Amino acid sequence: MRLSRTTPTLPGERAAISIQQTLDQAQALQRQGRLAEAAALCEAVLAKAPDNFFARYMLGFLSYQAGDSQRGAVLISQAIALNPDYAEAHFNLGVILQDLGRPAEAVDAYGRATALAPGMVAAHYNCGNALRDLKRPAQALGAYDRAIAIRPDYAEAHLNRGLALRELKQPEVALTSFTQAIALKPDLAEAYCNSAAALRELNRPLDALAQHQAALAIRPDYAESYSNHGLALQDLSRSHEALASFETAIALKPDFAEAHSNRGGVLRDLKRYAEALEAFETAIALKPDYADAHYNRALALQDLGRTEEALASFDAAIALRPDLAQPRWTQGLALLQLGRMQEGWRRYEWRKQGEERSGDRPYPQPVWLGETQLAGKTLFIHSEQGFGDTLQFIRFAPLAVDRGARVIVSVQDPLVRLLRRLHPHVEIIGETEVPDAFDLHIPMLSLPLAFGGGLDDLPAAGRYLTADPTDRAAWRERLGPRSRPRVGLVWSGSTIHKNDHNRSIPLSRLAPLLDLDLDWISLHKDLRERDVEPLSRLPQIRQLGEALGDFADTAALIEGLDLVITVDTSVAHLAGALDRPTWMLAPFNADWRWLKDRADSPWYPSLRLFRQPAVDDWESVIEQVREALEAFPFADM
Repeated sequence: MRLSRTTPTLPGERAAISIQQTLDQAQALQRQGRLAEAAALCEAVLAKAPDNFFARYMLGFLSYQAGDSQRGAVLISQAIALNPDYAEAHFNLGVILQDLGRPAEAVDAYGRATALAPGMVAAHYNCGNALRDLKRPAQALGAYDRAIAIRPDYAEAHLNRGLALRELKQPEVALTSFTQAIALKPDLAEAYCNSAAALRELNRPLDALAQHQAALAIRPDYAESYSNHGLALQDLSRSHEALASFETAIALKPDFAEAHSNRGGVLRDLKRYAEALEAFETAIALKPDYADAHYNRALALQDLGRTEEALASFDAAIALRPDLAQPRWTQGLALLQLGRMQEGWRRYEWRKQGEERSGDRPYPQPVWLGETQLAGKTLFIHSEQGFGDTLQFIRFAPLAVDRGARVIVSVQDPLVRLLRRLHPHVEIIGETEVPDAFDLHIPMLSLPLAFGGGLDDLPAAGRYLTADPTDRAAWRERLGPRSRPRVGLVWSGSTIHKNDHNRSIPLSRLAPLLDLDLDWISLHKDLRERDVEPLSRLPQIRQLGEALGDFADTAALIEGLDLVITVDTSVAHLAGALDRPTWMLAPFNADWRWLKDRADSPWYPSLRLFRQPAVDDWESVIEQVREALEAFPFADM
């Protein structure tokens, strides 16, 4: 806040010499920090001259300095009523209003200040800050640009301009602003920290780490930079180092709610779910309106198998941030896991408004969700998400044919050849293809909602995919004479799957199964690098990946097996759709589609689930599988 050292003369008024001297003395006391004495002199002036602008204005300023922002705002507003043309008064009123958490009124005050004094750089800058508080980053950007036009070397304005650009989802442009701020003021730690945040958004975590290290070299006690440093380490899967960074941030700033929440996130990565839950609850206690912490608490409760309790935390996050899609569609998955299918599918439609906008294709034709008749119409169904999702939900396409529609489905290219055998009147095209003409369209994971949404509305269970007979014959020949039961094996899925650390099993954990007298056949098309050497020492597992061209090949191979044992990957769906005996090894908090506490699946009658009894307890699962294999009624050779 700034205070003029000279007293403006109000129109038609000439201050008495004694009043002027008293106000000069009050200013001198104010500069010495003797606020109460300065305020007493202003009160004395106002007792004699209630309409003295400067006495009232200065008393408001002194009240703010003494910690009474509310009184300060009232007094400066009264002074402005006496002299509305004094730009400094509008500016300082804006500062106080921001302090009071009234950013909209602050913006108005700064606007009046800059209208009177267009070159008042601090008013433009503070107006930008207030607009950011109001979640109006585009307008804030304009305010910062005006400040920079007046004072190009204003490092803090370049810094906050970058913050507004990040809020506008323009991290690359924001990075330019942060770099300019650093060039102007090399010891501005906040610029390095926010530069690092932009670099993370640009998927440059190593560069982000370097910027955080620069920030911490300037400010070793910079808790925010330690917390964000932890996020960059987390991006690099350096979870234990990330945890240490979050804990340093908390040691420096124990009431740092975001650091507690970030700590909870990395504890989830480390499968320390109970500790993660405690961290999120600490964040919420510190900041009850912290929507992300409520959302993350819900995820931790799900990790612990407490899905019913998680619903309330999702509700809290949604109530605090109704604009966020993520808590809504994730809550939809929780409802689906609990078997509340219709409610869950309705919530799941929010995925189209999430960051990835899954299933949201902007065609001019309307989306079909079951509300209109299909007879005589062309329905375009487009795949979304993974191979397993397509294999699971393609079963609904023939239902649209039954309702009189011409049906065209785009699917991932490795699935095209297999899925063209689904139904003679379902046309299958590649993932990037679009029909020349269609009337309605629907993303694949909206099909259950469109066809009723309940478990009772699923198409008839059983075999709905088949392998090509020529492919089956070719694989029989490749496998050779059958002397022992043949068991297909999948122990890991895609490394980029967000839940891969829970669903995939280290190959070494399968050792108790591999001494059984079975013909083990790997169904992996591609191997993880870490598995190549261990597999070379396991001759009992046949590797045929080089011959698996697409899912049609995998289907033909599976049809020649007695049993498939797999983790939660697309192979589980493929084997289930082929109605082959399939055992799926499921983590403690399995994916929503496998429901809660069931060993069977309404999606696939031939599927049996072996669930972890506790987090990361694959040993118990493998023991159960071994016992089940020893009792399995394999056909006689």
